[in-house]
Amino acid sequence: MTALPAHADDPAPTAASSATAAAPASPVAARTAAGESIYFVLPDRFANGDARNDTGGLKGGRLTTGFDPADKGFYHGGDLKGLTQKLDYIKGMGFTAVWVGPIFKNKPVQGAPGQESAGYHGYWITDFTQVDPHFGTNAEFAAFVAAAHARGLKVYMDIVANHTADVIQYREVPAGTSAPYRSKADYPYSRKLGLTGQAINEGFAGDEDASEANFARLTDPGYAYTPFVPKGEEHAKTPDWLNNPIYYHNRGDSTFSGENSRFGDFSGLDDVFTENPRVRAGMIAIYADWIRKFHVDGYRIDTARHVDPGFWQAFIPAMQDVARGEGIPNFTIFGEVARENPDNGYIARFTRRDGYPHVLDFAFHAAVRAVLAQDKGTDVLADLFDGDVLYQGGEEAALAQPTFVDNHDVGRFAFLVEHDKPGIAPADLLARTQLAHVMLLTLRGSPVVYYGDEQGMIGHGNDQAARQDMFASKVASYNDQPLLGTTRTTAQANFATDNPLYATITRLNALRAAHPALARGRQLTRGYGEKPGLFSVSRFDPATGAEYLVAFNTSSQPIHAATTIGTDATALESLWGQCPATVFAPGSLVLDLPAYGSVVCRVLPTSSSKQGQ
Repeated sequence: MTALPAHADDPAPTAASSATAAAPASPVAARTAAGESIYFVLPDRFANGDARNDTGGLKGGRLTTGFDPADKGFYHGGDLKGLTQKLDYIKGMGFTAVWVGPIFKNKPVQGAPGQESAGYHGYWITDFTQVDPHFGTNAEFAAFVAAAHARGLKVYMDIVANHTADVIQYREVPAGTSAPYRSKADYPYSRKLGLTGQAINEGFAGDEDASEANFARLTDPGYAYTPFVPKGEEHAKTPDWLNNPIYYHNRGDSTFSGENSRFGDFSGLDDVFTENPRVRAGMIAIYADWIRKFHVDGYRIDTARHVDPGFWQAFIPAMQDVARGEGIPNFTIFGEVARENPDNGYIARFTRRDGYPHVLDFAFHAAVRAVLAQDKGTDVLADLFDGDVLYQGGEEAALAQPTFVDNHDVGRFAFLVEHDKPGIAPADLLARTQLAHVMLLTLRGSPVVYYGDEQGMIGHGNDQAARQDMFASKVASYNDQPLLGTTRTTAQANFATDNPLYATITRLNALRAAHPALARGRQLTRGYGEKPGLFSVSRFDPATGAEYLVAFNTSSQPIHAATTIGTDATALESLWGQCPATVFAPGSLVLDLPAYGSVVCRVLPTSSSKQGQ
């Protein structure tokens, strides 16, 4: 294959962004990441504010437009206008930030015949510069951001650098079939289609050398497969440089392990060659532009672990620099490093090696699941928080770590409990799910609540099965399941305020706002054990050092148990649940907690108190 020419709008070879004088920060932008309470929403499934954009301006059936509100894998009609109209609902629960699923223009439909689904979720991007027409327009996104800021809400965009939509095909692979991964050892950059192929890319030193001079020698992308862009899709992607196969790895499908986890196609999506300095410059330019134009407050970055560390080491400082210049001094960046394990050592490496300020706390999710769905001992939680020292910045940095108990990929927490404990009674399921959210909102970190949890949504699985509609749904597999804490189903709109989970989340967000210790205060583990039962921590006011004791019972039986507490503590005030009025002895508090119960106790000041022990 002959060398492919560079496109006219290829990104500049260098990726550095120019520093500018910082603009004055608004009260919203001035807030640090620690202490935020985040509501995560998929725009397509939240509220339909304009039915005229349901088909994204496309004509034809669902395989053309992607719109089929009765199919869980297609667009349902939610949009930015609807989300804007529901901001008071989000604000009313006490949230301080909104994480919005990707809004970029997607390939409407992809997949082999009979396996098609739509890009309603936002992760199959073709145009990185425009809002998907199914969701609205760039102007409507600007209006959404302005409306959120007017309510004191930050806006976190969900972005992707690892891949684009599936456009590039391989000559050796029939359309609609998978392409087995071809390794760098068996298919080196220096030979065409394998070790015995003709010599190509003379002088290219491999992807470890990210210099412009080295990548100038990579001219033929046909080392593992012969990539091509199908007729009619030559300019499917924007910016146009993304249409050149030279900017992709082109090694076949990832199995998410070893080398192919970084260099393989994620479920067939075109895997971007992020080691290439031109790609780095291009992605920096794309996402810097969204900051400059819309003044968003942060980025959640998808599939972070599948991208080389050098890319993040260039990208993250560039985003922070641009944001400072736009008056956003505390621009929040957190990466998705998906791994179901309560040991936070794996995800912590991305804060040290790759330069991530924060990562989504999959370890927290796994630990809460372990103690509430799998009946593990509460020492799992103690070990989790002991591991906070592993993050860059240690325990202080962990205070801003985005924690969660469920999301659009792993499934809702109530489903996970049902999966781990088949046949569980509805009342038991509600109690465990409720306690999971109490933990989420009172333990260290910036909690992320997945939309619909407050309405008791369960689901029959993960991924598509966990992406229910907040408006009246037409999906049979959503509507056949009652919601937790109510007799309603997803067949009707669910923005009510009477669900017990809604009440729990709203009240605890109010406590976080009134008591900074619960939002961003230092945390000290107090009580835990090898079996289900007591887990307790102290949180300390960041300004005064005043102590708050937070305790949980993870067992199905009431407990009478002692926990340590600061030795100066004498009297306590109940903020959540029923706390003892006084300590049992200096340094010891005896608690009576019902099954799956919890308390938040404020240590009352005394004249001789020296808080913070």
